[in-house]
Amino acid sequence: MSSLGDMPGTAMIMAAGMGSRMMPLTASRPKPLVEVAGTTLLDHVLDQLRAAGVGRIVVNVHYLADQIEAHLAQHASDFAVTISDERALLLDTGGGLVRAKDLIPDDPFFCINADNWWTDRGENALQRMARAWDGGKMDVLMLVVPFARAGNTQGTGDFDLDDEGCLSREGPKGPRGYVWTGVQLIAKQMIADPPAEVFSTNVFWDRALAARRCFGLVHDGQWFDVGYPEAIGMTEAALAHV
Repeated sequence: MSSLGDMPGTAMIMAAGMGSRMMPLTASRPKPLVEVAGTTLLDHVLDQLRAAGVGRIVVNVHYLADQIEAHLAQHASDFAVTISDERALLLDTGGGLVRAKDLIPDDPFFCINADNWWTDRGENALQRMARAWDGGKMDVLMLVVPFARAGNTQGTGDFDLDDEGCLSREGPKGPRGYVWTGVQLIAKQMIADPPAEVFSTNVFWDRALAARRCFGLVHDGQWFDVGYPEAIGMTEAALAHV
């Protein structure tokens, strides 16, 4: 798919991580099954995908994988579910994409981390991303939020964004204007020439950034980092005042 506005039918959900930042809540359950306001992080992502019209999901698993698989079985009537099994070796985000690539029929496809929470102000954010996609100039489109609106973030910002929508992060790490939400739309051509079996998606991003094929779309709703225990209560409090 390279035309403007088509809706990708598949999303990969990154659910294999150890959830070490979320300890002790992840001592006996995987991070995607931690709850915010009575809903698991995984179900929040599924709710967003369902609302956007995405019907196929590929989910990578490693830590407490059986729990994730059992939970997904409850959604078999809503989604075609494929498991990308990393039980034998946790492959990190880049390696996880390489492992799952052939399981994903759509190009581009959504890739979503299961440790963030977002709300939409108007149009569904995933539908906005699909409408903004231009395969002629993009290898990746990231949903980003201004640093000032990045709820619970522990960082200093991930990217700068220019007037053409291109992202950059040149120079030393430091304050940047935008935070990545954990939601991205990826062209399969970006997943090429892996440097190792286990590696970060940053390798692919750096190539796209250098070629000016890494773009950002500014989210117009709320977004919260829910990657550590204290963030749960803060997110619930913020959501209660919406």
